Amino acid sequence: MTSDVLNELAWRGAINQQTDPEGLQSLIIKEQIGAYVGIDPTGDSMHIGHLIPFMILKRFQLAGVRPVILIGGATGSIGDPSGKKQERQLLNQADVEQNVAKITQQMEKLFGKDGFTVTNNNNWLGNLSLVSFLRDYGKFFPINVMLAKDVVASRLEAGISFTEFTYQILQAIDFHHLWKNEHVRLQIGGSDQWGNITGGIDLIHKLEGSEAPAFGLTVPLLLKADGTKFGKTEGGAVWLDPKKTTPFEFYQFWLNTADNDVEKMLKYFTFLTQTEIAELMQSVQNDAAARRAQTRLAEEVTRFVHGEQAVKTAQLVSSVLFGNGDVAQLSTDDVRALAGNVPTFTFDGQVIGLLDLIVKAGLESSKTAARKSVKDGAIRINGEQIKDVEAVIDPSQKFDGQYVIVKRGKKKWAVGVLNQDMIFFS
Repeated sequence: MTSDVLNELAWRGAINQQTDPEGLQSLIIKEQIGAYVGIDPTGDSMHIGHLIPFMILKRFQLAGVRPVILIGGATGSIGDPSGKKQERQLLNQADVEQNVAKITQQMEKLFGKDGFTVTNNNNWLGNLSLVSFLRDYGKFFPINVMLAKDVVASRLEAGISFTEFTYQILQAIDFHHLWKNEHVRLQIGGSDQWGNITGGIDLIHKLEGSEAPAFGLTVPLLLKADGTKFGKTEGGAVWLDPKKTTPFEFYQFWLNTADNDVEKMLKYFTFLTQTEIAELMQSVQNDAAARRAQTRLAEEVTRFVHGEQAVKTAQLVSSVLFGNGDVAQLSTDDVRALAGNVPTFTFDGQVIGLLDLIVKAGLESSKTAARKSVKDGAIRINGEQIKDVEAVIDPSQKFDGQYVIVKRGKKKWAVGVLNQDMIFFS
């Protein structure tokens, strides 16, 4: 795959712009180089939109290129104007450092701890004096060229601060630093990063000579078939942090991919071969209702981000919610995931009459209606059918005393959450 990585990316529709692809491919064959993707820690978690360039970086890793992940401890405290119509809110240093730690953990989960580098640009930019910034770097950036960059030009009418205006210089310094110290020869970014990337290449050529090998590649803005931006739901972003978006919700997001979008998502977000993807797309043609392509997509991306156990949990919870899965197979952690996707109510951990529990769960409006449901055999508590209207439920008997699962009929659920913990998931 080493020599074919760019052809592979082109087939996947994952290249927007690139500099000298022939030169890059030739260099990859001749020697092991580094490639980097940067991310500013403006939040405490990545979302799936951030994941796109890192999927490309992972593909380069599989082709023998050493991945370098740059977390912007310094630039994150300033703010990249790319993709923004107005000035960003500045973060305090404590928040930046906390975000750096959390994003670093996510990167290690995606790439492992061996064979790649995670670095922080605060290590060099944080020590750069204003005089050095102006003398050693600023003189290489003509104002007219900086003003012509799309990211700056689009902000001139609304206004852009000098702080954000100089961001492109800082990113160029990053590329040069990694070029010198990590043997990085390629920078990968989103489509809005093209101006910043080429600025870095220009700086390298000015400081290291016009023949110094430095390359850039950007990924297209990913749109769904209906023209809307990928990665947003009614509830907001789909996060990689399992506390923000549970692995079950993450899995369901991919499972709900439209037929018109699933091929594109398989190409972008999985490492399946062309043959495997072609077979899955044929299954969409033959039996779209079976959703084989979406299921495989959900499995592959959830496994990559959260691991094998998360896939099994998501599948189990899905089978309980939407199929004939057995509640008795659920662990306490599984029920925690389930609680985020059905109505919840609180209980105090003490025994409670079955009819009171049903009403408290909101599955019936009165004890009279609850009594009828029990007699009809429609009520299950923690997966067990109960027909005794006088039954008393002891929450401590299951799921570490933290949860009670109440089900009426086939589709109405509620999860009771121990009141003292106040555990709510949404």
